[in-house]
Amino acid sequence: MGHERVDGLLLDLGVSSLQLDTGERGFSFRADAPLDMRMDRQSGLTAREFLQGLDPPEVARVLRDYGEERLAWPIAKAICLERDAGRLSTTGDLAAICRRAYPRGHQRIDPATRTFQALRIAVNDELGELSRALDDVSQGLNVGGVVCVISFHSLEDRIVKQRFAAWQDAGQASLLKRKPVTADEAEVAANPRASSAKLRALLWGVRRERSAERRSRHHRNEP
Repeated sequence: MGHERVDGLLLDLGVSSLQLDTGERGFSFRADAPLDMRMDRQSGLTAREFLQGLDPPEVARVLRDYGEERLAWPIAKAICLERDAGRLSTTGDLAAICRRAYPRGHQRIDPATRTFQALRIAVNDELGELSRALDDVSQGLNVGGVVCVISFHSLEDRIVKQRFAAWQDAGQASLLKRKPVTADEAEVAANPRASSAKLRALLWGVRRERSAERRSRHHRNEP
């Protein structure tokens, strides 16, 4: 847009509610639709095509690494079995496989939730996109600029937390808050999807030592 650098950068990592709520996009198991899950439907593999190229251990790794799914192995075996039998083409097919893999009464959320998250992340290379976006921060922010990142699950937040800590340790930037900002009860009531959001903020190119200076002055009883 004609600006080499900016004073502020906000990365909102949440999936668009319009995409999630549009059944034919294949992100949700609430509607039976083609197993797509691509953010950009003009490029890349659909979730169905992505699964076609994986063997059970590879599927299990995706479910474990990106969905933190504790039943990754039995779900992966069932997915490959149904796929090879020609019975995996829709979101409903995939959700049914996940639900059959879980013992009754042992789930607090829908058994398909973590599998759908894992495949969406893998199909769209979401964690890779996040890492590449953070690589560009140093090239895009002015000294004294602020970068804020809103993440919606622990995998994203872990990447942001570790990168922010590394920049601070290297003296390149300073955390504006030690802990992430989360939604209060009123915001969650108005927007339930905000319940998992975490906002982290960083001041670029400035090393903040005010807190240490204040503590030092306090111990010396200086104003």
